[in-house]
Amino acid sequence: MSEPNLKRIVAEKAVDDYVKDGMTVGLGTGSTSEYAVKRVGELVSSGFKLKCIATSQRTADLAQSIGIEIHDINDVPHIDVTIDGADEVDPKKQLIKGLGGALLREKIVAAASLMEIIIVDSSKLVEKLGVRTPLPVEVVIYGHRKTAYALEKQGCKATLRMSGGVPFVTDAGNYIYDCKFEAIESPFFLESRIDVIPGVVENGLFLNTANVVLVSHPDGKITIME
Repeated sequence: MSEPNLKRIVAEKAVDDYVKDGMTVGLGTGSTSEYAVKRVGELVSSGFKLKCIATSQRTADLAQSIGIEIHDINDVPHIDVTIDGADEVDPKKQLIKGLGGALLREKIVAAASLMEIIIVDSSKLVEKLGVRTPLPVEVVIYGHRKTAYALEKQGCKATLRMSGGVPFVTDAGNYIYDCKFEAIESPFFLESRIDVIPGVVENGLFLNTANVVLVSHPDGKITIME
């Protein structure tokens, strides 16, 4: 089964299994999450009354283009369920997210959600976080090179994310450094070290965040990590 189909089937199953009429729903960011957004759009078109919260402007634009009304997260008491992707998932359902550039809003939405449903294909499964992808860290622009220096003291190579020959800027107006480790042996300890660095806004370690992870496999089967 092709990669786009693997993303589509796991996204559609997540929406069909977890989104119910009347819910407040968080909409994730990324290529897999886009299929979930489109499926939510189909539910809205069929008459579902949903309040939807977007994790990025990109997601909001897609949602609104297919008839989904986007609400301000400050105007809802909580989010019933959020469906989002991940860049890496370890056997304990710990995650790296942020290659799509929306990690700050994704983490805020996840924290406000009663259920965080993660959708991935099997290529995102790893034994240890950081072995394949860098860890994105969002930083304020002022003094960002000093922040990068402090990040590298944690044992990584920190590379400023670029887009079109200029630094990538997040929806919140910040930069992202992609921090490549050989592997992240102690993610909770690393998170605590990163979070106290002046200039760091948020990091892409999503620890004890996922309630359920749905995984699509090349043969078309979907497994569930609970």
